[in-house]
Amino acid sequence: MKAQLGVALLVACVASGGFASAQAPPPQTQGAPPALSQQDVDLLRKDLRSQKKQLVAQNLKLTDEEATKFWPIYDQYTAELVKINNKKYAVIQQYANGYGSLTGEQAMSLMKQWMEVDIAAAQLRAKYLPIVAKAIGDTKAATFAQIDRRIALMIELQLASRLPLAQSQ
Repeated sequence: MKAQLGVALLVACVASGGFASAQAPPPQTQGAPPALSQQDVDLLRKDLRSQKKQLVAQNLKLTDEEATKFWPIYDQYTAELVKINNKKYAVIQQYANGYGSLTGEQAMSLMKQWMEVDIAAAQLRAKYLPIVAKAIGDTKAATFAQIDRRIALMIELQLASRLPLAQSQ
């Protein structure tokens, strides 16, 4: 399926892109991972959004009429999701910058903030599902939600697996 190949390519981009520098040190290694530059993060996120849109277009078979309705909604959804993800990447940056010197309270606060971002993203998906369904029908809306969710989960897995555990610091 095109979606599986596309998601694999998207994940490969995340794995080989700017987040590689935040890779967890081996268990026996101490010290902070190298800091991520904001410019690298911004460029990677812009590229991921572009690739995500291409994957959605390739896998969501829309008529011309459906596409006219869907893409402005998608762009609005993406703009709102970017704002939510800005918070997530700020939390990740704080964690990376403080790694090695975070107190338990600070680590807990950052984890709670990350969870709040996860909740906000889920709420946004729930908000947009009926809007998309009204524009392109239930089945295609569900398909879009599946594609969007798969991509988000793959990116999240890559991010989470590349950050060292708080206990390791």
